[in-house]
Amino acid sequence: MKSEDKVIRFNEYTQKLLEKRQKEIIHKDILNEFHFQKEEKLTSPTTSTSTEEARLLMEYMERFNLLQLQRKDQQMRKIVILKKFFKMKRNQQVVIFSKCGSHSIYTEGKVNAIGRDFVMLTNLRERIWIPFSAIHSANIPFGQPSYTNSHQHYIYDNDLRKKLLLNFGETVAKRDILKQQFYEESLQTNLNVWKDLWVEVRLDDKKQVGKIIETNKTKLVLGLLNKREEILLKHIHYIKTMRLLTMVAQLFNNFHRLKKI
Repeated sequence: MKSEDKVIRFNEYTQKLLEKRQKEIIHKDILNEFHFQKEEKLTSPTTSTSTEEARLLMEYMERFNLLQLQRKDQQMRKIVILKKFFKMKRNQQVVIFSKCGSHSIYTEGKVNAIGRDFVMLTNLRERIWIPFSAIHSANIPFGQPSYTNSHQHYIYDNDLRKKLLLNFGETVAKRDILKQQFYEESLQTNLNVWKDLWVEVRLDDKKQVGKIIETNKTKLVLGLLNKREEILLKHIHYIKTMRLLTMVAQLFNNFHRLKKI
């Protein structure tokens, strides 16, 4: 410290600070004023900009990071983009163009579940699983508006929030909708939940029908007329539930074929 510098005592410092404080122009914070009126805790601003500008900036950064990621890893590019698209369209109507061998499949339905390697759609008649590897293109139906995703949020009541805080694993395991919210299931683990469901499985050159018995890391096991059919998961391009009349007709055809043999 230089000799000419004046030493300021603590009481002098506080007095000057109080004088500056009295002259300071106070700007009202509307957000904290609202929280104060509701007797809630005050919060610090996350950025120096307005809340709407900060929200737009966060969305821009999220999309920019997504594009940067898909440029760096070309193998994951398709999966990352599809997963993001379907998450934005959860509970909304979409159309999917997929390939099954030499055949093209057009599917329209509501996005029900998004997994690590598949998407599940539902409509009034059936439930459909499509692996990301089989999807050629996805979009919203022509003429339908693109809704915001505000209605997609899951509503947590106070009791559920308490259970999630104190017993997260058991609480989530009991509800499929919570599993989808917190975890990314694989096609194998999702199909395991639908045991005893009758489905039609499309492969490159043929179709397989039967009741889901079990799945493991590599195979889906179907049952039909006391027979077990094992299908490699990597060969599956499309799965859909079977309607009752279709199922009865298929069983009759198989029974008639076995009788001839």
